[in-house]
Amino acid sequence: MAQRPETPLLDRVSFPSDLAQFSDRELSTLADEVRAETISAVSETGGHLGAGLGVVELTVALHAVFDTPRDKIIWDVGHQCYPHKILTGRRDRIRTLRMAGGLSGFTKRSESAYDPFGAAHSSTSISAALGFTMARELHGKCPEGLGDAVAVIGDGSISAGMAYEAMNNAGHLGKRMVVILNDNEMSIAPPTGAMSSYLSRLYAEGPFEELKAAAETAASLLPPPLREGAKRAKELVKGMATGGTLFEQLGFSYIGPIDGHDMDQLLAVLRAVRTRATGPVLIHTITKKGKGYAPAEGAADKGHARAKFNVITGEQKKAASNAPSYTKVFAKALIDEASRDEQICAITAAMPDGTGLNLFAERFPKRCFDVGIAEQHAVTFAGGLAAGGCKPFTAIYSTFLQRGYDQVVHDVAIQRLPVRFAIDRAGLVGADGATHAGTFDIAFLANLPDFVVMAAADEAELVHMVATAAAIDDRPSAFRFPRGEGMGVDMPERGVPIEIGKGRILREGTKVAILNFGARMAEAMIAHEELEAHGISTTLADARFAKPLDRDMILRLAREHEVLITLEEGAIGGFSSHVLHLLAVEGALEHGLKVRPMVLPDTFIDQNSPKAMYDVAAMNAPQIVEQALKALNIAGIRDLRA
Repeated sequence: MAQRPETPLLDRVSFPSDLAQFSDRELSTLADEVRAETISAVSETGGHLGAGLGVVELTVALHAVFDTPRDKIIWDVGHQCYPHKILTGRRDRIRTLRMAGGLSGFTKRSESAYDPFGAAHSSTSISAALGFTMARELHGKCPEGLGDAVAVIGDGSISAGMAYEAMNNAGHLGKRMVVILNDNEMSIAPPTGAMSSYLSRLYAEGPFEELKAAAETAASLLPPPLREGAKRAKELVKGMATGGTLFEQLGFSYIGPIDGHDMDQLLAVLRAVRTRATGPVLIHTITKKGKGYAPAEGAADKGHARAKFNVITGEQKKAASNAPSYTKVFAKALIDEASRDEQICAITAAMPDGTGLNLFAERFPKRCFDVGIAEQHAVTFAGGLAAGGCKPFTAIYSTFLQRGYDQVVHDVAIQRLPVRFAIDRAGLVGADGATHAGTFDIAFLANLPDFVVMAAADEAELVHMVATAAAIDDRPSAFRFPRGEGMGVDMPERGVPIEIGKGRILREGTKVAILNFGARMAEAMIAHEELEAHGISTTLADARFAKPLDRDMILRLAREHEVLITLEEGAIGGFSSHVLHLLAVEGALEHGLKVRPMVLPDTFIDQNSPKAMYDVAAMNAPQIVEQALKALNIAGIRDLRA
């Protein structure tokens, strides 16, 4: 274990109220100690490093000026909350981040009163802060009381339309609240589009030391020594094509840009706003992601997500890979298809690296679109591309696709537009916990008319499903695949389209049938071998499609077996529900067939290793075997051995 940093000031802090004992200069030193503690902790746990390092000074300043938890600080996305957790009574557990039973990697209401609103998806903070603000105005009852609401939102997160909907509403209501735009020129990937360009222009013309204010209302909030500098900057800002006036048109007083790593600036402005603001205020801070840790500052992603690492060198401790990741398999398969079809294009919503589309963009830069954190736009944009004769692949994590569901229905499915959805991170994902689990997409897509829904049982099947989606040109389609490595199967030279709605039988048996949909196949195979080893003849089938179902294969399994087990990495209402509906309609449940659907439980499963999470979900090989034995009225494997 690396030597822990020396933190004499931080050692005197248990809760934010303890910051009152420090001078402004000591608060700056305290920030250095919080940064060192954050680096040390994440080196042991892994996690989101760069975002937190970028807001250390801001975190200390906010807790020094505002009265938390009465005042509500809402972090957006939540990646940057580690320093906040260190200062709010959780330092003794900070080395349990993202572990079983440990601290969440995001803000979480059930974890602490200092986390007033959970945020693991982006662009929600301003809406939530406005909700707290109006709850205060309506004398809402909150155990900690209701004071000021402060939303801290990144320049990537503010690209989403929801942030502007909230600001428009807040400006209309005109009540006192604070939005801090944490502008580090990048979210997970370099932010794209007009908003990012606008933010860059805002501060390119002058030094951070000059606080720029776009109107007298904003300048009047500043302490006297800074007011003159703001007035000098005012004309510069007003003379730009865009500026603080954008936010002012939404009803906010605009202050900034200011240096988010200068404690004197932060404290002066925050104190002025807390003392004098009467309506909504936006403070524009300039920060550096990964600030203060050279390996993070020098990394392409500025230390966004890290495995455990060596503090001195920054070298990450990643386990050797035995098989390619599903994400990389998808990317290579899509590149292969696009090399033969110039109409294929790809869309990501601020996750080019996470979805593998960074590789596609290197090969086909004009055919790859990063739309920023804007899943709703991504879906409808893909619909327009499809209507225009292109073949769009929209690569979005399952949990993020939920944000664009209305667009999936109205802008794609109803119009039967051939948009292809590549759904990464399907199933349980490990350390990110319930907020990032890909739990619901099977259910919410398979209920849409004429929507093809596929799931890859292994990495070779994923290659074929990319080819299948590319060939579907008369309706929308989706294929899902998990996070992590494949099974190590032999890979095809190129993908071959699968017959729509056609499953496959992998092993033939007579007594029990395991009908798998998706990446539980590895566990299903182990369960099959265990049952066969103890004399229970078992069929193993790969459904491939949740819609349309392979009716013939499923009805055959129902006729020829005593027990049918369905298996999927999704919530109730998905593949298994469709299978049961088919069996009921066809009368296949009226002749003694025992059906055991295995789906994710009706609960949100906390962070853990994926294997442990699937143990909680009762979906690993031992639980599959147990389901079969119970259906056969066999108490357990020991009874078979007797």
